[in-house]
Amino acid sequence: MKMADVSMKFETIREALAEGKIYLSKETIEMIKNKQIPKGDVITATQMAGLLGAKKTPEVLPFCHPILIDQAFVEVELQEDGIYVKSFVRCIGRTGVEMEALTAVSAALLNVYDMCKAFDKNMVISDIKLVSKKGGKSDYEEDLSGITCAVITLSDSCYKKEAEDKSGKVAIDIIENEFGGKVIHYDILPDDKEMIVEKLKELTNKVDIIFTTGGTGFSKRDNTPEATKEVIEKEMIGFEEAMRVIGVKFTPKSLLSRAVCGVAGDHTLIINLPGSSSGVKDNLRMIAPLLKHAIRMAKGEKKH
Repeated sequence: MKMADVSMKFETIREALAEGKIYLSKETIEMIKNKQIPKGDVITATQMAGLLGAKKTPEVLPFCHPILIDQAFVEVELQEDGIYVKSFVRCIGRTGVEMEALTAVSAALLNVYDMCKAFDKNMVISDIKLVSKKGGKSDYEEDLSGITCAVITLSDSCYKKEAEDKSGKVAIDIIENEFGGKVIHYDILPDDKEMIVEKLKELTNKVDIIFTTGGTGFSKRDNTPEATKEVIEKEMIGFEEAMRVIGVKFTPKSLLSRAVCGVAGDHTLIINLPGSSSGVKDNLRMIAPLLKHAIRMAKGEKKH
């Protein structure tokens, strides 16, 4: 058992709205309305219990991440047959707040039960549900199903078979087994600029995405960014910046990467990944969910 790893996710606005109800006898409703419950004001206490429930969610649900809640409110409405509760939670974070909203409703309704149990033996808590949520992968993430890809490893030592190509194989595994894309071309080339340019041009418009791995450093034989810039027509600067921002969380050395991303031909994306297996994993998992939308934009299509 383990908590989900959210370290690779972006911090975005996360919102959730939940609701629920507790059904009460008419006598109990009248006592609440007239503030005759000995323990105090049920409505106010229920609002407070709901807010505490939202804040304490990670303490009672073992797989929930502790988060900084930016806003939360609980609305309590006394109705003819019971009490209706609605909760709203918002934060800027890497994981959603639906469990906080649901826990707020649950805690609020349990508080009503606790305060009224001496007078009503037939109370029923029901209809607790998530009404809506916003933020995270449901808003922007997509897989790579239906997308054709090429993976090119750029390394003198791997080309000469003096070293095993680990990063290219990792890229293929993630593309196909985690995101559902199809790798139809795989190659290993030396760090030769002209050969790289030729291969990129050859694959442009024949695949949707070309992933390169390696050759993004500062040595004289690191030519991948220069070769890529000769082929692309539009640079995807945001992807380049995001990969370095994510990478620096794991190693400051990611700031040494000169990786380039861009669009070539009609719609082919070229993505420079690092030469290390760990760097490929971190960067590919971060940008892959956005690539299908980037292809549609390159084609001039709109997402419906």
